[in-house]
Amino acid sequence: MAELITVDDADDPRLSDYTDLTDVELRRRREPAEGLFIAEGEKVIRRAREAGYTMRSMLLSAKWVEPMRDVIDEIPAPVYVVSPDLAERVTGYHVHRGALASMQREPLPTPAELLTEARRVVVMESVNDHTNIGAIFRSAAALGMDAVLLSPDCADPLYRRSVKVSMGAVFAVPYARLDVWPAGLEAVRQAGFRLLALTPDDSATAIDEAAPHREERVALMLGAEGDGLSRRALAAADDRVRIPMAHGVDSLNVGAAAAVAFYAVATGTA
Repeated sequence: MAELITVDDADDPRLSDYTDLTDVELRRRREPAEGLFIAEGEKVIRRAREAGYTMRSMLLSAKWVEPMRDVIDEIPAPVYVVSPDLAERVTGYHVHRGALASMQREPLPTPAELLTEARRVVVMESVNDHTNIGAIFRSAAALGMDAVLLSPDCADPLYRRSVKVSMGAVFAVPYARLDVWPAGLEAVRQAGFRLLALTPDDSATAIDEAAPHREERVALMLGAEGDGLSRRALAAADDRVRIPMAHGVDSLNVGAAAAVAFYAVATGTA
């Protein structure tokens, strides 16, 4: 059973995992280096535990102690109970959901390990918006994608905003980072995957005509919001595919486009 500890000092060193959560650059450097990530909200905390992550501690406002009682009774980690005002002073924002947990990261699998069993893979290049990362992972989990590969410069899927937007789906879809880009895509091809680059370019094949659902193994490549896939990434693909647009709309947000494309890859309907 966890120990309930009431804390009334924002400078208490025991709360260090939760300090300055709104400082994106600081947290992006600090969390991987210290082997932690932050889960926010009851559902996300529960999903992180169900996925096998070890809890370092919890930070709760008093009203969340009883709703989280079953978790508290099961974990050996300390649970810090604070006022909403103190939580805001520590984290830098109003913690609307009233519950935060510091979780221990696990070592990432290698791309080769993921590709062994997967049939439908997402490949992201330079996606640095945490909201988009979370949305893509949520769609990947919901629509049957097996794994995610990230270029070296993609944002951290375990950053708090990504985890929150995904509603914990980042725990459901295994992911790995490619060491080199785009040369690392050759290993994906050699594993038997057809590399499809998603682009709004009119010269690309409509995704329903490409019929990716009929392929034994497909890797769908997505680029960052605005810029899309780089020329080098497009050149490394086997084919380019697009989502047909209507009413003069030229493209979709990458998160929305990903969901449409994932459905086409899994079921053959776009």
